[in-house]
Amino acid sequence: MSGKKVLTPRYAALSYIYNEIGEVLDQAIIVYFKAPHSYTAEDVVEFQCHGGIVTANMILEAVLRQGARLANPGEFTKRAFLNGRIDLSKAEAIGKLIDTKSVSAAKLLSRHLKGELKEFVDKARVDLLEIIAFTEVTIDYAEEDLPQNMGEQIEEKLYSLSLKMERILENSKQREGLIEGFRVAIVGKTNVGKSSLLNRLLCYERAITSDIEGTTRDTIEEEIKIGTHIVRFVDTAGIRESDNEIERIGIERSLKAVESADIIIAVFDNARAADNEDIAILKLLSQDGNGKKIIHVLNKCDLKNSFDKKLLNNPVNLSCIYDIKPLTDTLDEYLNTLDAGDEIILSSLRQIEAVSKTIDNIKTAQELIKDGALELFSFHLNEAINALSSITEAYERDEILEVMFSKFCLGK
Repeated sequence: MSGKKVLTPRYAALSYIYNEIGEVLDQAIIVYFKAPHSYTAEDVVEFQCHGGIVTANMILEAVLRQGARLANPGEFTKRAFLNGRIDLSKAEAIGKLIDTKSVSAAKLLSRHLKGELKEFVDKARVDLLEIIAFTEVTIDYAEEDLPQNMGEQIEEKLYSLSLKMERILENSKQREGLIEGFRVAIVGKTNVGKSSLLNRLLCYERAITSDIEGTTRDTIEEEIKIGTHIVRFVDTAGIRESDNEIERIGIERSLKAVESADIIIAVFDNARAADNEDIAILKLLSQDGNGKKIIHVLNKCDLKNSFDKKLLNNPVNLSCIYDIKPLTDTLDEYLNTLDAGDEIILSSLRQIEAVSKTIDNIKTAQELIKDGALELFSFHLNEAINALSSITEAYERDEILEVMFSKFCLGK
């Protein structure tokens, strides 16, 4: 198939590519990666042909006729994991990096590819293994000479680990939008300009606007880029009491949008005095905000002010008709504060659940050791290690034995 009979591993070779009847398909660069020095740790040959679908398809079809098959989605990364080239944290980072649209997310996932998360997990595993090793030595070799003050060291190490993991967990939950995109719910009573605001953000007439109250009956979702972040805006139906069944369903969906949003933009009408509906919305957000970022927007500021600004927390003043830059600047500034920086951030719900389970087991173990229940203490630390290890790679029980006999002088 190739004019080159011998390929030197990891060297680019320029060669003609032929089909099975000797027809030239292209002149391409061929690179041979000899196992284990490839992405999958297997023998891999890479063809770098000229651009265009036709040429690439001709080469692909010729290869398939020679007995090759198309790879399944994710198969190369799966093989890389199974062959020990990458761990699960890197595999997840690769999958998300392919789909990400955010600069911040790409930077974070690149750090995972570099092994930052794996280094943290490995270090925590070693700390927990040393504690389990000491515990099992205490249980099985109580007559041997063991290090003094080890109990205090265990408590200090568990406290430090738990504190660090809780900080990572909290930071990760606050920054989930870095990976998946931030959800921003636009809420307010009817006719305050929510749909007009969405249209201005999108730069086209996505939502129907009119002077008739209750025009928006359902949530409308669209993505745009704010700074370096992808943001999914959700325009909601006006929140108010209504006897209309369809409008009532829309209002219920609005309330659900508030619950699932990372950021809430609460819009109020500068030209109208605050009424019971405005007060009800402010009360709703104060009760159900759950620590979420809430941005108060006072719209229609091109008109005479009638709304009591003291009711709002540092409102963004704007007019959807003329300029929404004050809002986009506020959003950009806030989203930039959520960038990970040098902090370790978990990139998936699976990783978040694994760390949550690890913390729960460590805290249970901390209570058990106070009562001297070493067997149960050891059990929960093993559960903590299993949960934490699921982020990268499964942990083997034999690892404890290695720590036991390297740290303590046993069986001399």
